Amino acid sequence: MIPIWVEAIGVLAGFLGVIAWIPQLQRVWSEGKHEGISVPTFALISVALILWLVYGIIIKSIAMIMANIAALICILAIIIGVQRLRK
Repeated sequence: MIPIWVEAIGVLAGFLGVIAWIPQLQRVWSEGKHEGISVPTFALISVALILWLVYGIIIKSIAMIMANIAALICILAIIIGVQRLRK
């Protein structure tokens, strides 16, 4: 079992990591700008997040599970927004 203070550090790190995607989400969804966004790069990041999510599930880390689900949602929203704008 992972100590609660270790999980708290993980939750904070995950929260900050997800907040880092908000400007990109805003740029795509609110401003309708998609220049400079590489969909293949974001797709690769998605694969990495899925693997980290699986790892978090295996080691039963709530912090890793929550952070990777939230980050994956952000990344997928960016990919969907960019694909929508580029049509």
